[in-house]
Amino acid sequence: MKRLVLFDIDGTLLSAGGAGARAVRDAMMEIYGETGAIGGYNMGGRTDPQIVRELLTADGWAVEDVDAGLERLWEVYLRNLRVEVGRAEIRSLPGVPELLDRIEASGDPTVLGLLTGNVMEGARLKVEAAGLGFDRFRVGAYGSDHWQRPELPAVAARRAKEATGLEFSGKEIVIIGDTPFDISCGAHLGVRTIATATGTHPAAELATHGPDYLFDDLSDVDAVWRAIME
Repeated sequence: MKRLVLFDIDGTLLSAGGAGARAVRDAMMEIYGETGAIGGYNMGGRTDPQIVRELLTADGWAVEDVDAGLERLWEVYLRNLRVEVGRAEIRSLPGVPELLDRIEASGDPTVLGLLTGNVMEGARLKVEAAGLGFDRFRVGAYGSDHWQRPELPAVAARRAKEATGLEFSGKEIVIIGDTPFDISCGAHLGVRTIATATGTHPAAELATHGPDYLFDDLSDVDAVWRAIME
């Protein structure tokens, strides 16, 4: 059975200890001179460009003015993030290393990948800091590919075909994440969704968004594996 298994990062694979939020806050201050209402803003499930756009346009910025600063912003953000991950407590979440090993060991036609709102180099820094090995993920779709998360599943499927020659569609594409955005982003493609309540959204809330499977965490590797493969 073919499977393209795409993991979110923050709140799903790992806890970054707030490193990303601090890095983007400081970068926004340096580039734009303000951060908007970042203290009360839930970044979970949103892409990095979406976060910056929403915070600043809510304060009256024009989208084109925000976008004009994004290239410089990512340079500063990544500089800041390298510092932050060096001093934050970044850890993988329960069951994650074992689950990744299980998926990776299964080999083709199962493909391990990432689907995350992080820009790609930010994703690499966080995953490496958690000791999970960024290069083991054969494909990825990132906030640096598109600012709207629903565009990312198709990006990942296209890259999986380029890497393996295999086409993945419908329930062959598995998205694992901790937010309502992870559950909904591939609905137009009919993907399989596995929600984990290891982020800021409790299981009861995630259940209302109708994931195919819902776990408190990913520690029951056999059960999650069955959810992926059934």
